[in-house]
Amino acid sequence: MHFRNFKFVLVAIIVSFTITGCNSMPERVDMRNDRVVETMGLQYRDFDEAAAKMIDSLLGGRALVHPNGGRYILAIGDIKNDTMQRIDTDQLIKKIRIALLNSGRVVVSTAVGVNGAEDKMIYMQRELRGNSEFNQTRVAKKAQLQAFDLSMSGKILQRNVTTGGGKTQADYYFQLTITDVNTGLGIWEGEERISKRGSSRSVSW
Repeated sequence: MHFRNFKFVLVAIIVSFTITGCNSMPERVDMRNDRVVETMGLQYRDFDEAAAKMIDSLLGGRALVHPNGGRYILAIGDIKNDTMQRIDTDQLIKKIRIALLNSGRVVVSTAVGVNGAEDKMIYMQRELRGNSEFNQTRVAKKAQLQAFDLSMSGKILQRNVTTGGGKTQADYYFQLTITDVNTGLGIWEGEERISKRGSSRSVSW
């Protein structure tokens, strides 16, 4: 009788774990109607909001309208993370790059960057010159890479302020500058701030 009771309890435990496992299956997130619980840290929708405002400012003005009707070549410079979070600044910049490319005003150089070429294959292909195993007519010739006209640099900053009543406000500043590399003059600058207020015990990283 004792053994039967043990078997019953064991089966019940297995069924319970099975049901729990089924209920914890991942669900696809509706990005447009997502109701994620707000946190003091940066979330994907914060990057979406900052990027959208930067794009509106960039494309709403004439900074990127080429005087000859062509397209500028843009290189991505140093985008610094000055927050207490480990974030990938590409999360902000990629959205802006896509919008600029789709606008027809700008093309982005992947041959140069702060840490070298973004696409290493550009230079690896050129290492095939003189290699008899490769058809040399398809190997990139010298002096084909295009120098860039503009560079984009920026920073994401975080500043925490105690507001009293056990509350803390985290201010995040998204700052970008586009510079004409021929003249060294900034032709556009943008800054967007996102602020979050919560308990001083809340973490913002």
